[in-house]
Amino acid sequence: MASWNSIYLDITYQIFGWIAFFAWSISFYPQVILNFRRKSVVGLNFDFLVLNVTKHSSYLIYNAVLFFSPAVQRQYHEKYGSDEMIPVAANDVAFSIHAVALTAFTLFQVLIYDRGNQKVSKACIGISIIVLLSALVCVILAWPKHSWLWLISVFNAIQVTMTAIKYIPQAFMNFQRKSTVGWSIGNILLDLVGGLLNFAQMGIQSIDQNTLVNFYGNIGKTLLSVEVVLFDALFILQHYVFYPVKDENDPTTLEENATSSLLTQEKPEFKNV
Repeated sequence: MASWNSIYLDITYQIFGWIAFFAWSISFYPQVILNFRRKSVVGLNFDFLVLNVTKHSSYLIYNAVLFFSPAVQRQYHEKYGSDEMIPVAANDVAFSIHAVALTAFTLFQVLIYDRGNQKVSKACIGISIIVLLSALVCVILAWPKHSWLWLISVFNAIQVTMTAIKYIPQAFMNFQRKSTVGWSIGNILLDLVGGLLNFAQMGIQSIDQNTLVNFYGNIGKTLLSVEVVLFDALFILQHYVFYPVKDENDPTTLEENATSSLLTQEKPEFKNV
C-alpha cells in the first residue's frame, strides 16, 4: 500500500509541477500580446522588466546547475542526506529557460513600441550593477574550493531577493497613476495559479518523504511561491477593487478580453501535451 501511495504522490507531484509550468509559462504571453495590440508599453514599469530578467537569469543558473550537475547534487546529498530528493524538477528548468526568453522579448518590445516618457530608474540600474558585481565576487570565492552548492545558493538568494523587490515599482506606478491600464491582469491570474501549484507540489513532496527538508533545502522555491501569491493578490486588488476599468470600450479591457479568448482556444493543445 505504501508503494502505491508513493506512486500516486509522485504522479500528483509531476502533474502539479507541469501545470504550474504551463500556467507560469503562459503568464508571459498576455503582457506580450497586450503590448503588441496596443503598440505601446506605457503602463508597464521598466524597472520591473530589468529586475525580472535579472531574477529569471539567476533562477535559471540555480535550476540548471542543480538539476544537471552530478558534483552539485553530490554536495547537496552530503549536506541534506543521501536519501533526499533533489528539489529541482525538469519543469523548473524548462520554466526558467522559457522565462528568460520571454522576458528578454518583452524588453525588446520596449525598444520598438511607444513608451511615453518612461525609463529605467537610476535605482534599478544601481541594484542591477550591485547584483552582477556581487555574483562575480562569489564566483571568484567559490572557484578555488569548488563550493558549487554554496555558489548556486547565492544565485538562488538573488532570485528570491529580485522576486521580493521586482513587483514594487509596478505596484507603486499603479498607485501613482490610480490605474492598471497597460499592466495585464491575465499575467497576474496565471502567475497566481503557478505560485499556488508550485507550493502544493512541495507539500506533496514533503508528504511523500515525511519530512520538511525540501522546504528549507530549497528555501528559494518556498519563498518564491509565497512572494508570488502575496504580490499577485495585491495586483488583483488594484485591478478589480482599487482602480477598476469601468469603461468596457477601454482599449486595455478589449485587449485583455481578446487575450483571454486566445488562451481559451489554446487549452485543448495543452491538454494533449
